[in-house]
Amino acid sequence: MTPTASNPAPGTKQPIDTRALMSIRSLELRAKIVVQGFWNGLHRSPYHGFSVEFSEYRAYTPGDDTRYLDWRLYGRSDRYYIKKFEDETNLRCHLLLDQSRSMDFGSSGYTKADYARTLAATLGYFLYLQGDAVGLLSFSQAVREYLPARNRPGHMRRLFLAMERPSDGKSTDLEHPLRRIGELVTKPGLMVLISDFLVPLEPFEKRLAQLRARGHEVVLFQTLDPQETEFKFDKDMLFEDIESGTTQFIDPASGRNSYLKKLRDHQAQLEKITSKLGVKFVVTRIDGRMDHLLLEFIRERQ
Repeated sequence: MTPTASNPAPGTKQPIDTRALMSIRSLELRAKIVVQGFWNGLHRSPYHGFSVEFSEYRAYTPGDDTRYLDWRLYGRSDRYYIKKFEDETNLRCHLLLDQSRSMDFGSSGYTKADYARTLAATLGYFLYLQGDAVGLLSFSQAVREYLPARNRPGHMRRLFLAMERPSDGKSTDLEHPLRRIGELVTKPGLMVLISDFLVPLEPFEKRLAQLRARGHEVVLFQTLDPQETEFKFDKDMLFEDIESGTTQFIDPASGRNSYLKKLRDHQAQLEKITSKLGVKFVVTRIDGRMDHLLLEFIRERQ
């Protein structure tokens, strides 16, 4: 079954409203609000300590070497944790962000691109605070920018700035970015790919299989607009393909069933590919809460 971001963050008393979050201009501030709210929710909940387990921490017990206490984590949680084998367990994550023009669609006052950037920034900032190295590869029909995985002062600011670049390009190409990241990153790590995945899947599957064969763990986040999943337009209208510019006049009432069937078939193919390759696949609508996705990410990592 495909994971979905539907469960609330444990212990959260003040939900982070997605529309209000997306109205904040600063991408960095959005990420910090989500992560801080998430930490506060965990601190108040019976799941306190859940998130740190994915980074190979364990609770301090008398007799442990105090040199390995994580004081930053103590400052956030008021509890003592030991990080095991720090040099060996630190994660190297690359965020692969789709910035093609198909991501510029949005019916909620913001676009899929806005949501995808915020999700990438949130995951990156969370991992950075955990002491993990974070990198970025942004793409449309070609690779736009690549920043190697680092955990250094100022590195996250460079990532935020790169993510904020507007969408461009005339098409989406998932095959080339996956091939390129496989060439650039030879040491096994985590790849997080954020896209709408509304592309032909056969060449994409081949590159995804190559990443898995090289030992990379891969997580896919598919970001879709509510209108893309429901097609609840209420009158005849002219639809334009954002990437190709082609237009078609459609009666939603007569075209809805055919459209939804094609979407279901596409989703089923994606689920089959990811299941076969051992790739984690999370589907989310862009009106979904960002802290739910962060929790889903941690659960999948465990």
